[in-house]
Order: sequence, then C-alpha cells, then structure tokens
Amino acid sequence: MKKSKLTIPIGLVVGLANGLFGAGGGTLLVPSLEKLLKFETHKAHATAIAVILPLCVISAFIYIWGVDVDWKVVGLVSSGGVVGGVIGAKLLKRFTAAWLNITFGVFLAVGATRMLFS
Repeated sequence: MKKSKLTIPIGLVVGLANGLFGAGGGTLLVPSLEKLLKFETHKAHATAIAVILPLCVISAFIYIWGVDVDWKVVGLVSSGGVVGGVIGAKLLKRFTAAWLNITFGVFLAVGATRMLFS
C-alpha cells in the first residue's frame, strides 16, 4: 500500500467515532479503506478489525474511569465475541467481495433504521 495523505485523517475520524459511540469505527473504516485507499474488500475488512482492536482497548480504559462497568456482562459478551470473531474471521475468506459488500451494507442499513426508529 502506498502511503496516503488521507491515512491519518481517516484514523482521526474513526478514532473519534469509536470514542464517542463506544464502537462504530469499523463502519467508517471499511468503506474508507476500500474507496479512499483502494484496498481490496477482504483486506479492508481484515485491516479494519486489526485497527479497531487498539481503539477499543484505549476507549474501554477511558470509559472505565468515568462509568460503572458491569464486569459480568463484559466477561460473558467477550466470551461470545471471541468465539464469533474466530468463526467470522474464518468465514471471511470463503465469501466473495460482492457478498461481503452486500452483507455489510444490509447490516449498516438495519442498524441505522433501528437507531432512527427506536
């Protein structure tokens, strides 16, 4: 990948979204990697996951200092998330770029619709 003047600004926007909303940076990062940095779809998804991990860890430590965290829920959800993450990472390789884009778009549309009407 060639370095781009957009790489750090993309990171700033993604970090801001992740810090503000507690998640969601990947919804901005995947399309940014594909459209602005010209990443292939599979590489964009894999790279986004790798980028989001440190952002989530840092945001979590900052949230912990100011908010009461339910550690039992953290443990249970994290356990399921690890299993789901392993399965998802293995499945990523099996699907076409078109299928990933459609699925990702539907996921975002459903999430957006639920947020607008809840």
